[in-house]
Amino acid sequence: MSEHGGVNGGLGAGSGTGSGAGASAGSGTGLGAGGDSQVRSDSGSRRGRHAAGGSAGATGVAGVTTVEGVIADAELTRLLEAFEGYEAALMSNDLDALDRYFAAGPGTMRGDAAGLLVGHDRISAFRGLRGGLPPRRIVEVHVRVVDPGTALIMSVSAPVKGGRGLQTQLWQQRDGVWVISAAHVAAPAPAINPTIWRVVGAPLVPPLAPQPVVSSAAGAEPVDGVSGEGRPLEGMTVAVKDLFDVGGFAVGAGIPEFLAGASVATADSDAVRALRAAGAAVQGIAQTDEFAYSIAGRNIHYGTPPNPAVPGAIPGGSSSGPASAVALGQATIGLATDTAGSIRVPASYQGLWGIRTTHGAVSARGVHPLAVSFDTVGWIARSAVVLRAAATASFEGAPGEGWEAMPDAPADTESATETETESATETETVTPGADGGAGSGGTRFVVASELVAGCDGDVQEAFAAVVDAIRASGAYGAVDEVELGGLEEVFAAFRTVQGAEAWRADGEWITAHPGELAPDVAERFEVASAITAEQESAARAVLAEARARFDAVLAGRILVLPSASSAAPRLDAPPETIATVRAATLRMTSVAGTGGYPAVSAPLMTVPSAGGSAPVGLCLVGGRGTDLALIDVAAELAERLGS
Repeated sequence: MSEHGGVNGGLGAGSGTGSGAGASAGSGTGLGAGGDSQVRSDSGSRRGRHAAGGSAGATGVAGVTTVEGVIADAELTRLLEAFEGYEAALMSNDLDALDRYFAAGPGTMRGDAAGLLVGHDRISAFRGLRGGLPPRRIVEVHVRVVDPGTALIMSVSAPVKGGRGLQTQLWQQRDGVWVISAAHVAAPAPAINPTIWRVVGAPLVPPLAPQPVVSSAAGAEPVDGVSGEGRPLEGMTVAVKDLFDVGGFAVGAGIPEFLAGASVATADSDAVRALRAAGAAVQGIAQTDEFAYSIAGRNIHYGTPPNPAVPGAIPGGSSSGPASAVALGQATIGLATDTAGSIRVPASYQGLWGIRTTHGAVSARGVHPLAVSFDTVGWIARSAVVLRAAATASFEGAPGEGWEAMPDAPADTESATETETESATETETVTPGADGGAGSGGTRFVVASELVAGCDGDVQEAFAAVVDAIRASGAYGAVDEVELGGLEEVFAAFRTVQGAEAWRADGEWITAHPGELAPDVAERFEVASAITAEQESAARAVLAEARARFDAVLAGRILVLPSASSAAPRLDAPPETIATVRAATLRMTSVAGTGGYPAVSAPLMTVPSAGGSAPVGLCLVGGRGTDLALIDVAAELAERLGS
């Protein structure tokens, strides 16, 4: 039995964990899930209901997401101090303090997935054998006052290792002291979920074995290019999106019928090999939306992976499986692709870090394509440190030569690509390093209001608050407003080229297998099948002009914008809502695709959601080849903003 799944430093009194946009350091728990509140004081009592979503203390009590009931202000303060003290005792494994926080007597109860313990002495004995807990942070606290001496507290924890835990505690006053008379703990579920994994092992494929270094005329070199010295991903695991070749397995691309006819890969894709060479193991092959042609994360064949950050909401796609695996702590790294947001959107919806790399910077050999002019390899992680480690290992181990042009592209399209539209589709030689105009001291940010105009109101407010915080920090100079121009035309052209290339990649199979795709995905391919060579050529010309214009407008500065137009929509959202969100999001994400730019999604914003808050990523779009520097800037920004 275990108390729960872990977490970070916990909630000491006055600790100011700062979880959630707008939380202030040193304000008790520092949670502040936020939103509007209706809280009033009346003769020394507090009666309130707080709608989650605003700044710390919006309920009138720092660190509390919602409060309902009537209780004297002083008693509510003492109750929360006891809650924080108990959390601190858990994190320090202070057994004497934990004994004091649980009510004495034979009626005290504590339960978890392993069973129920009844009686203070039994609970105390369990704690003595259990050992300490891994670190976590509390992200939501909900207080329901039953009577002046009794209160129910439910809290949500975010373990460092991933997932979400739920703690329920019944607090009562005994001899003037608040103690726990009953508690239940729900740790993050460790079970393998087929909506997340197509196939999984422990691990499925181990790291590449370190090879001895041999001497040569050129100096000491590792055999087969794999050295065991200082492997940066040692001990990490990877959830591989079901588009990448993994030696000994076939690619299914999110479709069982496609998998049934696919050949088994004889070798790893370059991107998989690079991670294994750096010490990582392949935990499993994770699910994707069908042919990766969606950003929702729903798969009609395998189901919808969970979103632990927003229960009851979609996970985001098309890299849904890798993202959910990482968010739940079932993998350290998600190896994924991003064409029009397939890394950035699930990272945003689930509060993760993710990067779409510079187009062509990482080898795509052994990856099933969607739209070769925009497809990129990237990664998803729970921290910027791991994201950077995966990126560094891959840039060194799988340098890109660009996505190869599809062999059956129309002749006039190829001609257009080689002439007036070359800059929209060419593969550039890039070195993703720590330079390129980004970094502390030389970093400059810009915003484009036209990109944010289609976002939900809550997202616009959260974004404005972050931009104000960047300006107020004084570390980055002015945050200028820029106009990219012609975004509707650019988005239409992007969809045209993407659709034409998607049909070339998968149209033959789709034609031979009618009825195998979900209605929304099938509709996209149907539209794509009707795109003419002339329409594609004209669209490429629009993108080439837009790319040159974007380069000139941004002028080496970092464009900041929301990673998605909304927080994760609910699972039961109607199709028209999903379609609206998709269009608004793609209008933003297609800018990086058009420019071939790297884009990092950092979990730096939250917005109100039913009963709490939901994450939204802050996207940083940098110049081509500045991938590692962009991760560094995003990490520095997160530290400055206290996220």
